[in-house]
Amino acid sequence: MIRRRSTPWIHKWSRPLIAAIAGCGALITGYLTIEKLTGNSAVCVAQAGVKGCNDVLSSPWATVLGQPLALFGFLAYISMVILALAPLIFKSGENNSRKQLENLTWLLLLSGAIAMSVFSSYLMYVLAFQIKALCPYCIGSALFSLSLLVLTIIGRTWEDVGQIFFTAVIVGMVTLIGTLGVYAGVNQSDVTTGTPGQPVKISFTPKEDPNPAFGWEITTTSGAAEIALAQHLSKIDAKEYSAYWCPHCHEQKLLFGKEAEQIIDNNVKVECATDGLKAQPEKCKAANIKGFPTWIIAGQSYSGAQNLEELAKVSGYTGSRNFKYFK
Repeated sequence: MIRRRSTPWIHKWSRPLIAAIAGCGALITGYLTIEKLTGNSAVCVAQAGVKGCNDVLSSPWATVLGQPLALFGFLAYISMVILALAPLIFKSGENNSRKQLENLTWLLLLSGAIAMSVFSSYLMYVLAFQIKALCPYCIGSALFSLSLLVLTIIGRTWEDVGQIFFTAVIVGMVTLIGTLGVYAGVNQSDVTTGTPGQPVKISFTPKEDPNPAFGWEITTTSGAAEIALAQHLSKIDAKEYSAYWCPHCHEQKLLFGKEAEQIIDNNVKVECATDGLKAQPEKCKAANIKGFPTWIIAGQSYSGAQNLEELAKVSGYTGSRNFKYFK
């Protein structure tokens, strides 16, 4: 009597597991896409002196081809869900056709998982060494991508192991080259010193305790564009809810520069720290402010230090945008 070899449990459940993990990834990237498009703040609390999710969403790496990077991640995860469930849903038809569908979708799942893992690895490098932020959503998405790759490799019996290696090399190289090509412009514009005609990248790490009267000293100077934007924000009654001890709030000051910040401080800013100069914590409580800085412009809330280009866009500013700084 011939006994049939039992199918390992991981082979039985690999496709549902892949679909479930990809579904979780789609939820995360879908949420971040909505936050990026609407300008709202992601629910992510950063520790003092450490950049968080909103800094990542406002960084140059968060936009690809004019669209939120998270949108492309969402589409990738949805594709993995479809590929994983297709043979389970379309069970009708000849056995040969179903087998072909299974083989094709496994190859596509492997290619997709490799591409997502390589791209996620690059983004983890950017997160750690370029943006220098802590983003649980980004880390979670990277772990999901890696999990999908592991499941596609161990989730079935690959007759030709060389096929996995060959696919990994080809897809990995194409993904890496494409990624570097897409972000080449970001790396070139990410200047850290003053260059004629180029903006200066701003970053701030406190090295001393803040002064309740002003926080930390503003070391940047304003140009005509910064001053004009500050006057515009004052004119439209925009509000910036801030706290003197908040490093991200000081980054916002550095983006405006000393002269423009004086306009912001006198007409736009609301000090939420109870021991700060001109403290108005009751207004912050009434506005339901959860983090600093928070901008409210035309009824919309924007959390975290904002690049002046973004403030100009959401406020309807039509003047010069030759801003001197970005973050």
